[in-house]
Amino acid sequence: MKRLWAIFSLVFLGTFAGAASALADTAAKVDTGDTAWLLTSAALVLLMTPGLALFYGGMVRRKNVLGTIMHSFVAMGVISVQWVLIGYSLSFGPDVGHFIGNLHWLGLNHVGLTPNADYGATVPHQAYMIFQMMFAIITPALISGAIAERMKFSAYLVFMVLWAFLVYDPLAHWVWGTGGWLRNLGALDFAGGLVVHVSSGVSALAAILVLGKRKGYKVDIMAPHNLTMTLLGAGLLWFGWFGFNAGSAVASGALATSAFVVTHIATAAAALSWMLVEWIHRGKPTALGFASGAVAGLVGITPASGFIGPMPALLLGLLVGALCYSAVSLKPRFGYDDALDVIGVHGVGGTFGALFTGFFASTLINSGGANGLFFGNPKQVGIQALSVACAWVYSFVVSFIILKVLDAVMGLRASEEDESTGLDLSQHGEVGYTFSE
Repeated sequence: MKRLWAIFSLVFLGTFAGAASALADTAAKVDTGDTAWLLTSAALVLLMTPGLALFYGGMVRRKNVLGTIMHSFVAMGVISVQWVLIGYSLSFGPDVGHFIGNLHWLGLNHVGLTPNADYGATVPHQAYMIFQMMFAIITPALISGAIAERMKFSAYLVFMVLWAFLVYDPLAHWVWGTGGWLRNLGALDFAGGLVVHVSSGVSALAAILVLGKRKGYKVDIMAPHNLTMTLLGAGLLWFGWFGFNAGSAVASGALATSAFVVTHIATAAAALSWMLVEWIHRGKPTALGFASGAVAGLVGITPASGFIGPMPALLLGLLVGALCYSAVSLKPRFGYDDALDVIGVHGVGGTFGALFTGFFASTLINSGGANGLFFGNPKQVGIQALSVACAWVYSFVVSFIILKVLDAVMGLRASEEDESTGLDLSQHGEVGYTFSE
């Protein structure tokens, strides 16, 4: 115990000492405009998680609204602590074998208030750290939409922690960390198509295969209980996503402007595309369809946002809206119970966006990127395809193993009685709405 306490003390004392020494020369190195934009973007990305809570919360049945919202809110607490203690070091710390970061930044040791040239030469290292934390928070929350209305809260908490360690942190290092093997290969993922959306969508597939269908699936009515809540959540996601994509420029300049512009264009086009295809297919345009299309556009543009221009973004939006609607519409044919369409929107949309980047990326937009097929570099398509395949296989296999182990050790499913009662009462002892005393 004395030895453990000594190690614990050294980590925290080292962190405090590093922060103190950084204060001395911060003013000479930090660009205040870039820092202001990155911190604002971090706040915007954090807002996306409550937005996701509302988006998901409105789509479940009334008896599960608080349980569903809690899946997102609790991630803000759990992943923040995990990120500070070890997650950031594993994701962005000094490279170990091109696979993972080492523990040099454990407890934010050496992550101070001066810039780190690898992760934003004009902003404090802690600003970059906190910005990336918001990505780590929302990603496991995305998975929760697939397993809504049937997973025990205790099992979800343990899964989220293990998933952050074993899936998110390594994948973030591969793609974004200095020395990561996919980054070295030349894979382009500006703001998280692979790291956030493919990983969450594929992990959601593993989760529903292990958990199985909701009690009463295809028998009971499982319509959304509050679409106004869902639309409000979609609006917050759209708003916050400007920080998600434009903030990934890590500077308040031309690249951030381009990412901001194409994000909005693709999102608007995808929302209209989904709505129109649904109108033709089902005879009526729905509010849920427009909101879902907007999210599909946000997902699709994420990996490409720092590499393509306005017209390719418009094309991307039109295509990804129709594609994701088709993927969601095929769900009954395949017979899986993806409660809130995580696979069809995030898995399919993220995959499409990453591949699309390989065709339309241009160094005229981002000199630090690469050209795609239509700008003279056909190899980029292969690089993007390989990176997508690796993200799919790794995320699915590791998530499946985590879930199977947890199912054997503690069980994943709520009991049939608890599921019938609703997760709000059975897991949290409270209800979302009180209509009488």
